[in-house]
This record gives sequence, C-alpha cells and structure tokens, in this order.
Amino acid sequence: MAPVSNNVVGIDDDQRFALMKFRRSVRDVLKPEHNDHFLLRWLRARQWNPEAAEKMLRDSMKWREKWGVDTTLATWTPPSVLEQHFPSGSTGFDKEGSPLIIVPFVGLDVWGLLHSVTRTDIIRLVLVHLENYLTLARKQAQTHGPTALKVTVLFDLEGFSMRQYAWKPAAEMVFTMLQIYEANYPEILKICYIVNAPKVFSLAFNVIKKFMHEYTISKIRIYGSDSKKWQAQVLTMVDKDQLPQHYGGSMVDENGDPRCSSIVKPGGKVPKKYYARNMQNEAKKEYTKVTVKTGDKHCVDLLCADGDSVLRWEFGVEGHDIKFSIKRRDQDGNETVVHEPRKVSEGPPDVGVLSVSGPATYSVIFDNKNSFLRSKKVYYDVIISVPERDLNMSDEPEDLEAASAVAAS
Repeated sequence: MAPVSNNVVGIDDDQRFALMKFRRSVRDVLKPEHNDHFLLRWLRARQWNPEAAEKMLRDSMKWREKWGVDTTLATWTPPSVLEQHFPSGSTGFDKEGSPLIIVPFVGLDVWGLLHSVTRTDIIRLVLVHLENYLTLARKQAQTHGPTALKVTVLFDLEGFSMRQYAWKPAAEMVFTMLQIYEANYPEILKICYIVNAPKVFSLAFNVIKKFMHEYTISKIRIYGSDSKKWQAQVLTMVDKDQLPQHYGGSMVDENGDPRCSSIVKPGGKVPKKYYARNMQNEAKKEYTKVTVKTGDKHCVDLLCADGDSVLRWEFGVEGHDIKFSIKRRDQDGNETVVHEPRKVSEGPPDVGVLSVSGPATYSVIFDNKNSFLRSKKVYYDVIISVPERDLNMSDEPEDLEAASAVAAS
C-alpha cells in the first residue's frame, strides 16, 4: 500500500518543528505506514510536547507487542460464541471516505459473554475490529485524502439498561477498554453519534468520561429517542446509501432487513449452554433490608474522601413505590441535591451510578413521608468506590498474566 501524502496542512511553525523533533526521536520504531499524519495523532494527544508524545508512542509499541497486535492477532480465532454474540458491523463509509461503524449496544450481553469467554477474548476481538477498520481507513485515504484516516461511529442505545454494568467484572471490562483506547488509539475518532440514549445514560457518561481524553469527549454527540433530530445530524456526515433504513438511510440487507442485521451483527443474549467459566463461587448479593414507616424516611450516609469517586446504587421496593433522592453535604455543612427526587415503583431493582467528589457526605434517601397508610419494605446496596483503586483495570492479557505467574512460582 502506498503511503498517504505527508503534506500536512493547518499547523503553525512551532507545531511543525515539534513534529520534526518527534519524528527524529522515534524513527527507530516507525513503520512505513507511520507517516506525519500518524505522528500528529500522538503529538496532539500530548499537547504538542515531543517528549511526552515519544513516551506515549513507545509505551503503546510495548503494549502492542504484549497483545501481539502486529503479529499473532491477525491469525487469532475468537471463540464462536463471541463472534456470534458480539454486536457491531460496518455498512459503508461517511462522506469523506472514513469507515462507518455501527454498534447496536443493547445486543451486548456482558453477563453472558463474561461467563462464556475471558475478558481478554472480548478485548482481543475489539482490537481485531479496530485494527481492521484502521487498515481500511488507510486504504481509503489513498483516494479520499487524510480526512478518511479516522472513523465515524454510531452507537445505538435503544433498550440500554444500567443493571449489567453495575456488575463489577462488566465495569472492569468497560474501564479497561477505555484506558486501552485512550492510551493506544489517540485521535482516531472523527465523530461518535450516541442515539436513543435514555436519561439514565447521562449518569453513566458522567462517570466514564473521566477516563476519556478531552478530544474524545469533544467528538461525542448524545441524542435521545427523537429520531428526527439525530437522523438529520447523522445524514450530514453519511449518505443515505451507506446507512441502514433503521437509522434514516436507504440500505437494507440481502434479506430486506432495515437494520442490515446480516452486516451489522445484532448480538443478543448468550444461551447458558455456552457458559464455560465457573462463576458459581460468586458471592450472592447481600441487600440491606429496611421497613420505612408511614410518614418517615430512611437515610444512608456515605463518606466520600477522594476526589474522583463513584456512588453506585441498586435497590427495590416490595409493593407500591417510594421516593428516592441523593444529597451532598460538604465540610462546611452546605447541602445540595445531586440526584433529584423521583418515585421508584415495585419491579426490577433500580440501578444507577453517580460521579461524586469529596471530602463530603452523600445521603441516599428513601422517602415515605407522603404515604399515610402504608409502610414500605426497601432492599438496597449502595457504595462509594474509586475505580482506579477498587477495580481491576490491568491492560495485561490474562493469558500473559497467567504465564508470568507460573514462571514466577
């Protein structure tokens, strides 16, 4: 493949000097396809600091070696259950020639997949897809220019539920993949449309965006379920003949499916027959149970000592409903409502997360003051944690970690 032109425009003299210095310092690790457009990604990610960009690139090269990205990854065969049940695909390109990636997120059964395959398997499949899209983007750039070197993404959150991501292994996988992406694939995102996002997603996004670079956040556009609004925006970037009918385009697959499910894999619930990982030893969740009397309320006070922390809740009410809210009280006693009161009715547990900061006390309130006839039975599990401290976010492949442990024993 011929390299994309090195004719970089839109940078000033200081930036061009930084590029020249950076190129010279990393020439021993560069490959033929690593042109100036490639180098600019790392420089921009480190605010044009050549030394910081060099460290970032060299660290990434070591990471690629650990994961076999440039060697064994291309010949790796993913488990069939993962191939069948991982939702994603591409129906074409945006107007500038960049690959269009579509992810019907509701089809990602994290619980089922992590009971059937390893976290490393899932990450490897994501890396395979990502590397394939970037290879395709480089090919597109031969005819469309450097604007095709990035990717356009459409995340469909129709049917999104927070509950499975409150499960610790699922949260660990999400945060690990975010860290891997930001450390090793800087500035590859042209734009990301997140559509059909429920209100609860804003809580999750406020947590996960702390692990994102400002550049990534700036490229994300979040829309609710009003398809007229988001379809019009998507169509400014993507022609109708490159987009499934379901998303406002004109494409159907060979089966006439407006979602193009034969091209964009929908994923889906993993049958239990695939569950190969014995997780029977997982501790059954222990809820605290209380009865909130008529005209009364129950408060759970949680101390937040660290800056960037996460308050996670899971609760339910047995019969009828109860009002739920969260307040924050700082060291000076100033109190603010950080999660507006809302009624939660009997049914599946209500699950959510909230980005919190300290030092402060957060009060989770179950309010039954408006009920004059019935006491309410509530079960709950609430906790404040620090993701970097409390979650396993190692970017080491699990099979490599296991091999290292054996060698050390």
